[in-house]
Amino acid sequence: MSETRQSHWHTVYRDKAPTDVSWYQPVPARSIQLIQSTGVAKSDPIIDAGGGASTLVDHLLLDGYEDITVLDISGQALQRSQQRLGDAAIPVHWIESDVIAFMPSRRYAIWHDRAVFHFLVDVEERRAYIDVASKALMPAGHLLLATFGPEGPERCSGLPVQRYGIDALQALLEPAFMLRDCTLDVHETPMGSTQQFLYSWWQFRR
Repeated sequence: MSETRQSHWHTVYRDKAPTDVSWYQPVPARSIQLIQSTGVAKSDPIIDAGGGASTLVDHLLLDGYEDITVLDISGQALQRSQQRLGDAAIPVHWIESDVIAFMPSRRYAIWHDRAVFHFLVDVEERRAYIDVASKALMPAGHLLLATFGPEGPERCSGLPVQRYGIDALQALLEPAFMLRDCTLDVHETPMGSTQQFLYSWWQFRR
């Protein structure tokens, strides 16, 4: 499954520019707002799971965050960001791995994900993801999770997705994580359509 998933995303980022995919955001304002709301120091480590070609890393660097890791299953996506950033990419930690196979060698103050969790339609994969995120977070660390909302699309990039209301996420994440905040947001795609996202902020209880 992991190899199939990796092949799919390699093809997506080989054949399309990052600005042509439906989830593209020139400024990921909601994610930036959530990261700032946690109050973590700008020297604290942050990981963006599935953030290969996202512009979030650009804005975090501009805002002075110093310890950023970008994790993505697609090396093609990571290369797109590295090319875009040029020399600014040097201090960023770039990791090519399927999230559910990721073995963190350190702990992070923030785990951010706007790109992965809703693609995990298998129950065991969701459990594996939560286990990896738990191992990757510091005590009282922050999980910032954006998924398709209850009225979001049923498929994305040719793949089925799982839509979520906050009750469904609570059933998966509690009691290991405490809900701090959540909001529904409407994303306008580069093609002019809209997608409903559910943004949620969780704090690790351990």
